Amino acid sequence: MRTTRRFLPSPVAQRSARAATLAVLCLAAAPVWAGDAPAERQVPDTLQQRLLACTACHGKDGRATNQGYFPRIAGKPAGYLYNQLLGFRDGRRHYAGMTSMVEHMSDDYLRRIADHFAALDLPYPGPQTTAAPAALLAAGERLVRQGDGARQLPACVKCHGAAMTGTLPATPGLLGLPRDYLVAQLGAWRSGSRHAAEPDCMARIAQALGPDDIAAVSTWLSAQPLPANPKAVTASAEPLPSPLPPSLRCGSVPP
Repeated sequence: MRTTRRFLPSPVAQRSARAATLAVLCLAAAPVWAGDAPAERQVPDTLQQRLLACTACHGKDGRATNQGYFPRIAGKPAGYLYNQLLGFRDGRRHYAGMTSMVEHMSDDYLRRIADHFAALDLPYPGPQTTAAPAALLAAGERLVRQGDGARQLPACVKCHGAAMTGTLPATPGLLGLPRDYLVAQLGAWRSGSRHAAEPDCMARIAQALGPDDIAAVSTWLSAQPLPANPKAVTASAEPLPSPLPPSLRCGSVPP
């Protein structure tokens, strides 16, 4: 009895055959795929389009939510925003995400970014902090409104405005910001990891604050609603009163 032997193609031949079959199918289907391909999407080359990257942290239109960590930038004074962008680019402030975005940008482009967000007039959310201890709130309000002469601490309202909404051209409002952000920034100035242009008035003020002071001020600020007009106001022409030396000024604010 004769046994019939079947000769199967080698694995290499099998792979070649499958590749040839697939190529034929692809070529046959190519006209259909090409005909169904969508038209190329055109992305507008505008500053607003380019700044969409900012919304990943600062929220839509830079308005943030105050429930997280990142600060609102919409409506802040243009001079302040510009100074912060320069600070991240030039190494006075440290946050890897910001530095990587701005490290190759020119002064002119950074100013355009600052002007864009400063011009936005958008509503604020309600206060973040609620039901804080009364004693903590009272201590925070006292430092914000009166300062502490014994420690050469000026009241926050002397620079940031009576309503704490900021003063033009370069001092920011401190309301509507997350408590953790406020704590972190005061702590950064106190530890020397954040700097402004010399003379760095905020560094000198923060270094005179203790941890309890920082907690009290941050808690009070984050518990306050925004006034009906939340915009920065024109700075007072009066010099900062004692206890600060008359010669001390903030280098980030034009004289």
